[in-house]
Amino acid sequence: MAAEATIYRSAAGEAEVLALYDWFLSRLDIPYESRTLETRFGTTHLLVAGSEGAQPLMVFHGGNVVNPLTLKWFEPLAREFRIYAPDTIGHPGRSAQRRVSPRDSSYGEWVVDLLDGLGLERVPSVGPSYGAGIILRTAAYAPERVSRAVLLIPSGIANGSLWGMVSEMLVPMLLYRLTGRGSLLVRAVRPMFTEEPEDDVVELCGAVFRNVKLERQMPKDTSREELEEFLAPTLLLAAENDIFFPARRVIPQAREVIPNLVAAETLPGSGHFPSREGLKFINRCILEFLQDRR
Repeated sequence: MAAEATIYRSAAGEAEVLALYDWFLSRLDIPYESRTLETRFGTTHLLVAGSEGAQPLMVFHGGNVVNPLTLKWFEPLAREFRIYAPDTIGHPGRSAQRRVSPRDSSYGEWVVDLLDGLGLERVPSVGPSYGAGIILRTAAYAPERVSRAVLLIPSGIANGSLWGMVSEMLVPMLLYRLTGRGSLLVRAVRPMFTEEPEDDVVELCGAVFRNVKLERQMPKDTSREELEEFLAPTLLLAAENDIFFPARRVIPQAREVIPNLVAAETLPGSGHFPSREGLKFINRCILEFLQDRR
């Protein structure tokens, strides 16, 4: 019998990453519960927060990080919404480890299975980075299931300089994996951040670099043709200094491909990971957009 697929390099590495998952979970300042759902791609674990009778909201986390880290960003939304935040399948976390292609309809199918399992027909969705790409894959596959979309520092539209990513991040990351030198880890992660990252976030990045077979494929750039039937109002917030998806490339392309792009704003001075003040602004923008019934 073939061994079960794993995204981890060792059982000890998996335990280290999941311990950090639990650490970031302990830092949440909102009540939450855990749920699991079966999908055609395997079991999916979700974190659920917010009042039970509130309007549902799907929140998809970034790639190659753990769900509680991203959910922490959006805690203010739990005052107004019932948040369903799945651990992305095939990424670090407590969902099945089966890799799902970000280049076809697979993520859209996965999201449809989640919505069906939750008994949700049509919901607003928020996604940073890889999570935004998941929303766009859903919009292409089942546009009727997304009522409003918030794409934050989004993948799936346009990418930054490959050379910049290789020279500023990939080379130091590989050297860190070879040597274990903390200075190389800091050098590898620093280009992602707007301000100095917290020590536990750096520790998480190091644990993922060492122990996870990283998902290197980003969600494919979405075409206008794919989104012809996607008429949901969409808010896009892109970061000026994002090494992966810079605003100067993302926003013009988004205006070409997203039919109902209500607003597209640049986060000035921001990197891929927003600052604390930047997150306050982002949450205000999202709440205003989601509560607008025009």
